[in-house]
Amino acid sequence: MTTTRTVLVTGGNRGIGFAIAEEFIAQGHRVAVTSRSGHGPEGSLTVRADVTDAASVDAAFTEIEATLGPVDVVVANAGITKDMLLMRMSEDDFTSVIDTNLSGAFRVVKRASKGMLKARFGRIVLISSVVGLYGSAGQVNYSASKSGLVGLARSVTRELGSRGITANVVAPGFIETDMTAELPAATQADYKKSIPAGRFATPTEVARVVTWLAGDDAGYISGAVIPVDGGLGMGH
Repeated sequence: MTTTRTVLVTGGNRGIGFAIAEEFIAQGHRVAVTSRSGHGPEGSLTVRADVTDAASVDAAFTEIEATLGPVDVVVANAGITKDMLLMRMSEDDFTSVIDTNLSGAFRVVKRASKGMLKARFGRIVLISSVVGLYGSAGQVNYSASKSGLVGLARSVTRELGSRGITANVVAPGFIETDMTAELPAATQADYKKSIPAGRFATPTEVARVVTWLAGDDAGYISGAVIPVDGGLGMGH
């Protein structure tokens, strides 16, 4: 990006969110991360926020706007999993994942859109997953929440596209994070067999797609789903 922007990454205290925040900082942007615990990378402003609570999201934005200025770029990355086979999945296992991953993105995007409409500029990037469109046994809740982000981005594109605002989805596959590192070696090898690239991605590989989408070069891309999955889902 040529212009310095104010960027918010939700769930920026670990994993992919942390790497996204780091990459925006490396490119010279003002970066805030929201987190329920922990901190974002060095050089970022960490703000406590719970995406399941609209008042908490509003307060976080107010703090960020006062410190760094209006938010130009929002990356909705905060997410949880509660994996369970359908027959054993409780109502709460389902609704709590939807409330964080999908409704949480809605709350963040809705609050961000106020400033973006005023500025007639905005970049919204929603972090989905290959399983959003590929599906995954034991992840009915997570998969539904992540595919829902596609409909969200495309509807936002139709509503706000004429105001200089884009909304896109990045769908990572298997990424080298603490979560995948905990998988047994045999399981990891098994997964890699199903990925045409034959390896997991680094978090930075995902982060650079996000920063590109947020930049000036991607101004005519909106409503797209960009897979970063080594060919696993083929964009589905």
